[in-house]
Amino acid sequence: MVRLEHIKKVFNKNTVNEKIAIDGINLDIPEGQFVTVIGSNGAGKTTLLNLVAGTYGPDEGDILLDGECVTHLPEHQRARYYGRIFQNPLMGTAASMSIEENLAMADLRGKPRGLKWGVNKSRRGFYRESLKLLDLGLENRMKQNVSLLSGGQRQSLTLLMATLSVPKLLLLDEHTAALDPKTAQKVIQLTDQLVKEYRLTTIMVTHNMQQAIQYGDRMIMLHEGKICYDVQGEEKQALTVAEVVDRFGATLTDEALLCQAPTTGGTGC
Repeated sequence: MVRLEHIKKVFNKNTVNEKIAIDGINLDIPEGQFVTVIGSNGAGKTTLLNLVAGTYGPDEGDILLDGECVTHLPEHQRARYYGRIFQNPLMGTAASMSIEENLAMADLRGKPRGLKWGVNKSRRGFYRESLKLLDLGLENRMKQNVSLLSGGQRQSLTLLMATLSVPKLLLLDEHTAALDPKTAQKVIQLTDQLVKEYRLTTIMVTHNMQQAIQYGDRMIMLHEGKICYDVQGEEKQALTVAEVVDRFGATLTDEALLCQAPTTGGTGC
């Protein structure tokens, strides 16, 4: 479903601030695979996601989605392949519109549409049933503006919107990082449920090492723009946070990652 061939991305090229963000990555992600991506700040995680999404193009290499080369395809055209959720809960919804209007917009993604659009009766029933999956009572608040929702409610709604018209690819950019622990846990569990239900090919960037190990079929660790660890199957299932830190602690300079590993005589940060 996703293939990256010799991808390289350099920012501020030929200046004193030159930064090699992605350095010759090759990556194949088959259809239906759920990949988690971890690494310290500056390792290239979000850059990798932005390259797949078409936010900007690579300096070298090719990107293929569902067998089609999209290397030079602009972001708005490439968006028909994927649903994307950002770290900021405010980015995935239109605050001044109602819950059902947001869902209607998501429902029309990638489909022909004219000047007239709205929420018809049949789709309203579908939206109500879909909202029940969130278990937040939003199915009884469909006429309310999204601006009245909490961050966790908005992120849950964004997740539903991203999967409403089942995408070929789901891109998650630290989508639980801005939420409190309880809400984050609910959102990640809902994510796992939807990914499994629709067998979505998924790339999830996260700073939470426990999430990266617990969820998904495969885990990739980036360091200085390169893949330094790629694990899946039974080997991934048997991993622990402490084991990963013991093995790669020298490359994991991000305190948020290191704090999740138990320390001798303690429980971590």
